Amino acid sequence: MDSTTVANNPTETSTATGGSFEIIGGTKLSGSIEPQGAKNEALQVLCTVLLTSERVIIENVPEIRDVLKLIELLGKMGVIVERLKPNVYAFEAKEVNMDYLQTKEFTKLAASLRGSIMIVGPLLARYGKAHIPKPGGDKIGRRRLDTHFIGFQSLGAKFNFDTTENFFTVEAPKLKGTYMLLDEASVTGTANIVMAAVMAEGTTTIYNAACEPYLQQLCKMLNAMGAKISGIGSNLLVIEGVTSMHGTTHRILPDMIEVGSFIGLAAMTQSEITIKNVGLQHLGIIPATFQRLGIKMEFRGDDIYIPAQEKYEIDTFIDGSILTIADQIWPGFTPDLISVVLVTATQAVGTVLIHQKMFESRLFFVDKLIDMGAQIILCDPHRATVIGLGRKQSLKGIQMTSPDIRAGVALLIAAMSAKGKSVIHNIEQIDRGYERIDERLNALGAQIRRV
Repeated sequence: MDSTTVANNPTETSTATGGSFEIIGGTKLSGSIEPQGAKNEALQVLCTVLLTSERVIIENVPEIRDVLKLIELLGKMGVIVERLKPNVYAFEAKEVNMDYLQTKEFTKLAASLRGSIMIVGPLLARYGKAHIPKPGGDKIGRRRLDTHFIGFQSLGAKFNFDTTENFFTVEAPKLKGTYMLLDEASVTGTANIVMAAVMAEGTTTIYNAACEPYLQQLCKMLNAMGAKISGIGSNLLVIEGVTSMHGTTHRILPDMIEVGSFIGLAAMTQSEITIKNVGLQHLGIIPATFQRLGIKMEFRGDDIYIPAQEKYEIDTFIDGSILTIADQIWPGFTPDLISVVLVTATQAVGTVLIHQKMFESRLFFVDKLIDMGAQIILCDPHRATVIGLGRKQSLKGIQMTSPDIRAGVALLIAAMSAKGKSVIHNIEQIDRGYERIDERLNALGAQIRRV
């Protein structure tokens, strides 16, 4: 197999980013599209390579901004990185340069990426210390890191936060297993603590653990590397510490957020689309939530077929009251699809209350949809009532800016259904989460130009 070593700059494999999208809306799409690998899983499983000196191969890696940045960070830390072929990478962390963590370059790179926080658990497990700047990511409200560090402290680590430099440091000569009840079922927090605990002395029990499919995948991968984790898929994980970890090959799940985005896109643009290889058993309540908006779909093996629909009508509760769609921890509805559900509801028949519980700034993109002609009442930072237009009038194309990854794709869906030309600026936000989205949608008949 022809391989390319990309230890110094794997982002050379990235597609063009930045700039704006020009979209001519009102086009019906048709054909098949396959979701990329799951971004949220990738950011977790990539960090496991730091737990072993042996070779780890990860397949179905989405080649998007945030993931490529994390791969670049691993390479600069001394991990040997090979891109074996598109979306398949090999890693060997024979020696990690812990001194690199003290450099300005590390500070700048790690701070620009929220996923960098998950290198802490593996480094703490293998080297007894870790050092990380306060990470960046989407501006969608407060995203605290207390759960991570309280978990490390429970395992016996000393924690320090330098408020002047905005740096977190954890140290422990030897981690010791313990019982802990997490203060919140944080996905990244649980992942980080699990990666730290796999080589702790004795048994660690984590209650109120997150149990998202991404986390199940992480635990299965760690077990394949020699860890002893039981309770996978539940909120009670039991980890028996082992002395060392070895290499493995792991395949990342299809991205459930892309699947949901494509369902919403098909409905909004009245398109007939088949979403291929969706990983149906891992989608949880996502298909049913879109069905409650009135969207018809057929499950064909591991594919979802969406027929072209002129109209779709929002369901009500049994007593006839207005439907509420709210995000919840797994197996509830993922917060990453709230923006897509909201935009999809703008052309439905009926009314729905969208309740975004987890992040207080994620609904602030609705002003752009209102400018396009949508009927939305923003009740407060967490709730918006959408009164569907039922196709009585089209949204109209406007100029707008993408505030975060998920709102960005929701605005793209709105623009593709709108009359006339729309321009979306700051599309770097969309590129952070969606691989070659313009090329893939244009292959279905969309008219999106990157400028």
